[in-house]
Amino acid sequence: MSYTLGIDTSNYATSLAVFDTAGEVVCAKKRFLPVKEGQLGLRQSDALFHHTAALPGMLAELAAECDLTQIAAVGVSEKPRPAEGSYMPCFLAGVSAGQAFALGRGTPLVRTTHQQGHAAAALFAAGGERLFREKVLLFHISGGTTDLLLCDQVRRIELLGTSSDLYAGQAVDRLGVKLGFAFPAGAEVSRLAAECAEEIRPKSSVKGTACSLSGLENQCAALLAAGKSPAYVCKYCLLCVADTVVRMTRAALAQRPGLPVVCAGGVMSSGIIRDWVQRRLPAVQFVPAQYASDNAIGVSILAAREAGLWLK
Repeated sequence: MSYTLGIDTSNYATSLAVFDTAGEVVCAKKRFLPVKEGQLGLRQSDALFHHTAALPGMLAELAAECDLTQIAAVGVSEKPRPAEGSYMPCFLAGVSAGQAFALGRGTPLVRTTHQQGHAAAALFAAGGERLFREKVLLFHISGGTTDLLLCDQVRRIELLGTSSDLYAGQAVDRLGVKLGFAFPAGAEVSRLAAECAEEIRPKSSVKGTACSLSGLENQCAALLAAGKSPAYVCKYCLLCVADTVVRMTRAALAQRPGLPVVCAGGVMSSGIIRDWVQRRLPAVQFVPAQYASDNAIGVSILAAREAGLWLK
């Protein structure tokens, strides 16, 4: 028996996970970064501080549930995307902790990215080993991305389409904070949206595999000003994101027919979005929130593979 440890320190949450190289997630921990009421996220210096403060205690919690002496490799996300120039200081906290753990244990350190971690977690939840062996169309939709990716074994990731302006998660969070919810607000926006029984026709702006979401924030503000209920506006916002996913997916499948489509990222945890998309594109795969939102599960899985301990 051997385990791998995954560490991810994004701008939203501190995440740890342990993966059994026999092919099972053993344990996963996540702690959202504290954001003051009314604010839309943290400065990088504050995020780095909170990660550094949280990691020792979270590792102690992990040690109480898992035998960390069985860790055979450590994985850590060192930057947002596998692209030149991609950088955020918040990931330094995870790199420091991961490197210290690996050196102390004499185990390999596998460096990956936040986006590849999202991809690995989603593919594992959707298809286990199978999806790691083929090309997949992957949506990564969160507070910092609205990316449609061609994912080849999670080693090579090609950007096929994205937003030209606002990201989907930004639109959702800005609406949620405007309504008084804590940041990140996606779960509360989705909960409130589920209370709206009205039929809504969303308006999305998509050209091929590219989209624009800057108008969505203004549309939501206009609907609230016109007297629409918060539940209606939340549902409208999420359905606009869902319709964007549908139209971008159709454009991508027209160019690359037959590829599996998997959705990742915190925004894609919404049942409102999932139901809208799957009614129109039943083959699109969504995964449980634990694997869709920020997590270290994917990083722990990639550590196992790259260290030659899984999927040999």
